[in-house]
Amino acid sequence: MNAFVETAPSPSRTVLKSPLVMGYEVVIGFETHAQLSTQSKIFSRAAVAFGAEPNTQACAVDLALPGTLPVMNRGAVERAIQFGLAVGSHIAPRSVFARKNYFYPDLPKGYQISQFEIPVVQGGEVIFFLGDNKLAVRLVRAHLEEDAGKSLHEEFIGQTGIDLNRAGTPLLEIVTEPDMRSSAEAVAYAKELHKIVTWIGICDGNMQEGSFRCDANVSVRKPGAPFGTRREIKNLNSFKFMQQAIDYEVRWQIEQIEDGYAIEQATVLFNPDTGETRAMRTKEDAADYRYFPDPDLPPLVIGEDWVQRVRTELTELPRAMAQRFEADYGLSDYDATALTQSREMAAYFEATAKACGQPKLAGNWIMGELSRRLNASEIGIGQSRVSACQLAALIVRINDATISSTAARQVLDALWNGEGNEVDLLIETRGLKQMSDSGELEKIVDAVLAANPKNVEGYKAGNEKSLNALVGQVMKGSSGKANPQLVNDLLRKKLG
Repeated sequence: MNAFVETAPSPSRTVLKSPLVMGYEVVIGFETHAQLSTQSKIFSRAAVAFGAEPNTQACAVDLALPGTLPVMNRGAVERAIQFGLAVGSHIAPRSVFARKNYFYPDLPKGYQISQFEIPVVQGGEVIFFLGDNKLAVRLVRAHLEEDAGKSLHEEFIGQTGIDLNRAGTPLLEIVTEPDMRSSAEAVAYAKELHKIVTWIGICDGNMQEGSFRCDANVSVRKPGAPFGTRREIKNLNSFKFMQQAIDYEVRWQIEQIEDGYAIEQATVLFNPDTGETRAMRTKEDAADYRYFPDPDLPPLVIGEDWVQRVRTELTELPRAMAQRFEADYGLSDYDATALTQSREMAAYFEATAKACGQPKLAGNWIMGELSRRLNASEIGIGQSRVSACQLAALIVRINDATISSTAARQVLDALWNGEGNEVDLLIETRGLKQMSDSGELEKIVDAVLAANPKNVEGYKAGNEKSLNALVGQVMKGSSGKANPQLVNDLLRKKLG
């Protein structure tokens, strides 16, 4: 339900020069359904749990049996308020529920209870990084609604079953302005939104289970032209497929236009096996759903005292925490943002920084060496095999020049592989301590200078690469244990 209306960028929004694809500008807006983390459904007391036996969690209210009435779930409303405050939105003091009418086998009522004219969350923005560029995507709205059931297709026997467990599950549909201009921007936005809803705990963010479902509205136009006709790619359940689907859809639309065909507004699905999108049905507009106020639900009234209470109880948000990391630890905006990608990452960094007293070095090792090992093992930092305390101890020894960065990576590997628990003991038993005795190093330096007269002459002639070659020879002669800075100082002193 994206309102594709061009408005001026907000003050915090950086507008990148749009990359053109075959002379066309890409325009993308998002509609995201975040399943709220309540224990029961939005209008009934039926349980919400993934993986239950089909049709065991749909009660009479979910099925709209005669005589039943929906009752608003206060927890769902509170989660919507939390989200609105997290993204700087206006929380409507009065919002209205409507019936969205359409027929589909897994929609037991024949309509969906949603919000149309007056949503609970209005405006706001999501700020994120794409490379070094800080961007913002404006939000149109976020509204509460119930989920439908699920059709289960058994192609082998040619039958379709209906599971109504999901019917009535509370959703927050988050709608953006068409602010994104590439698949990379779209994925970066989706990742940031995912981070926000999981950070504040209103959604578990499990894309494979359908808790965080993204629909991308994609169109193309010549630069400066009015918006083109959009096609909506439904239910993108991974960031990888999201980028593939948008890129394919962009190419397809451009090829259609170049071949003289008009783009028809439609809902499409992405097939990850073929890497292609295919039309599912002609896209409906709001008028097709015949919205009207739900007669069984009064307007939702949210008092200012409720909003203020939620505001005081809201956890420190990732953007605010990133700004605190900049102020308290001297981090760059980019590094602070990277280290607040999740609450677990932020907590790990802060514990490491406080323990070692070297926040910048701690951040570099977490974002670099530790993250590489986490990614290779396909685990999050909450499952890291190296504790914050162990990494802090390692950073202390790097900072006081006890070990080199190369040796530190060997220690980190040993900790990661469970070959030891204490940093100092690993350094000692593996003979990784850096050689910092100037007298001992001087003997190696003298030997290297005597054995490499060409590099000596090269350096004296102004070739800095010759010095690097000499440093390498000294490091080799010390079995990699020499302090590189001390080696450089000694060489420069002896070479004049």
